[in-house]
Amino acid sequence: MNRIFISLILFCLSFEWAYARPLAVPRADVCIYGGTSAGVIAAYTAAKSGKSVILIEPGNRLGGLSSGGLGFTDIGNKYVVTGLARDFYRHIGQYYGKLEQWTFEPKVAEAVFLKYAKEKRITIYYNWRLNAVTKVGTVIKSIRLEQSQHPHAAKRSVIAKQFIDCSYEGDLMAKAGVSYTIGREDNSLYNETVSGVQLKNEHQFPDNIDPYKVPGDPKSGLLWGISNAKLEPNGTGDKKIQAYNFRICLSNDPANRIPITKPERYDSSKYELLLRYLAAKPSKDLWAFLKMSLMPNHKTDINNNGPFSTDMIGMNYEYPEGSYQTREAILTAHEDYTKGLLYFAGHDSRMPEHLRNQMLEWGYPKDEYLESGHFTKQLYVREARRMIGAYVMTQANCERKVVVPDGVGMGAYNMDSHNAQRLVVNGMVKNEGDVQLRGISPYPIAYRSITPKQSECSNLTVPVCLSASHMAYGSIRMEPVFMVLGQSSAVAACQAIDGRCAVQQIDVTKLQNELKTNPLADHSLAEVLIDNDDTQNVTVTGKWDKEKIGGYGPSFLKASSAGSSAVKFSAAIAKPGKYQIYAYFSKVPNASDVTTVKIFNGNQLTTRNVKKDEIQIVGQASGEWVALGSADFQLKRRGYVEISTEGANGVVVADAVLFVPQKVKTNEHQ
Repeated sequence: MNRIFISLILFCLSFEWAYARPLAVPRADVCIYGGTSAGVIAAYTAAKSGKSVILIEPGNRLGGLSSGGLGFTDIGNKYVVTGLARDFYRHIGQYYGKLEQWTFEPKVAEAVFLKYAKEKRITIYYNWRLNAVTKVGTVIKSIRLEQSQHPHAAKRSVIAKQFIDCSYEGDLMAKAGVSYTIGREDNSLYNETVSGVQLKNEHQFPDNIDPYKVPGDPKSGLLWGISNAKLEPNGTGDKKIQAYNFRICLSNDPANRIPITKPERYDSSKYELLLRYLAAKPSKDLWAFLKMSLMPNHKTDINNNGPFSTDMIGMNYEYPEGSYQTREAILTAHEDYTKGLLYFAGHDSRMPEHLRNQMLEWGYPKDEYLESGHFTKQLYVREARRMIGAYVMTQANCERKVVVPDGVGMGAYNMDSHNAQRLVVNGMVKNEGDVQLRGISPYPIAYRSITPKQSECSNLTVPVCLSASHMAYGSIRMEPVFMVLGQSSAVAACQAIDGRCAVQQIDVTKLQNELKTNPLADHSLAEVLIDNDDTQNVTVTGKWDKEKIGGYGPSFLKASSAGSSAVKFSAAIAKPGKYQIYAYFSKVPNASDVTTVKIFNGNQLTTRNVKKDEIQIVGQASGEWVALGSADFQLKRRGYVEISTEGANGVVVADAVLFVPQKVKTNEHQ
């Protein structure tokens, strides 16, 4: 018996030693922390550039928000989505039978990211998270990781030459000793107008919604979700964070629908404000509090909408610098709130019956998030830490009052902030923090804004928690832009390795040229985009009006009268061959039923009549590419695509033309 007991003790000790002993230390040229969309694109770029790569993902799913529910892509302007980011949306398009697609199911996005990782055999450490950083001077030598599910188990270290922080939280940046900020700057800091406290009218409660548990009785206490904070003057800086939520994928396909049941920690009192809002402002559908953007195959991407919705306002302040345990508690609280809201909407007898019936048509999708009970685990961390780097992007950059020379990506979305607090103003409940500053044209994002100060860290780039003010970040913080900046960071890291220099010392002009001439990072023949603002390759005849908002790129042209007005886009191709041709048609009122397009390949002229019904605009896009066919272009006589008002009976648009090299199929046995 004693032998058995001793053997058992020895076995347990040996198991504990094996469980706790350090693991082998892998080395890589580039280590990327965070398997977000930016992280995958950065890893893919570095691997395609011939570097060894390790990608670390604290969870068990690649793609961050892009595979975590945000299928209704926040674009702003497709012109800014370049390189491998554009390639991602092209892969999504291939799945749905189009050139590119900007609305998609979570599982489809995840499949593309997994394809990228598999193609380059990228080493991925799932369920590992940052524990510590080892630096010598300004150089990160290694990082130590702990298992996300078993933090007290054996640690793992990774040695690399270059590091890229692609997390939404900026944890690697922070542990590396890089300066950062949290919250909203005072307007005076960067001479801005919409930062700090902002009490505005969008996503706002109407007047006279009572904030107290017993209406009219302050002694009864505030309803759940309302703060007792004092409203500060507009523009006042603070450390408050705009609200987080989940982007929710539901299905109304009976064959693919799981009923929404009561969550374990359900508390109906959390939704009293919704009832008061609907009583004051009745609605015919769920859009009053759920922005139900439709995705392919009977699914949704549900976002916040209105004064009371999926945003859990004021409940995330501790998240950016919180411990892993604190963050997990915040995530769980958000999940409880969100699932509870969906259940409340469909089952609480106090909800209007027609809204309950509409809600009951939806359920969790059987074919999504199989690893997490058919509900996403990716919290929409809209903003956490923001680096204070070599250059801070501000409102002036977004409005093109200041244009940086070292752009390595572009932004174009509204300066957007969700509400940061819900409080009592003059005896009424009000939300504070929502800003929607529209009319933003494409603007460059500085390379210096994704690099720390060299005195703080010389082998780290930060494409997600980059250096920007709260409101500038509100424009930049879109998934396609993160992907673009992820690629830029990876190319910069590779150049720093090759040049044996700090990331702040690389030749930025060389970086910009590499991103432009080698957009897919494989030296393949690049497609040719001719925008109407390209004066070298565009000839305009007749009368056209220039519109600066709503097109592809900085502007688009439109003409409203039939006649001889035309815009000729010269085929500025570098190599002869067969190209697929597309024209971009922006959304305009009173569009012509037919647009005449002429295509000249250098030898032969053909005419293509584009019908208005062919222009199917989906999602947040300003317009859509329409296939014009293919042509074999030669260099002897320069070809072109001409859009004219010939035969038009309404507004004609001339915006951009795309020449995509047609891949030549080769015989694998040759």
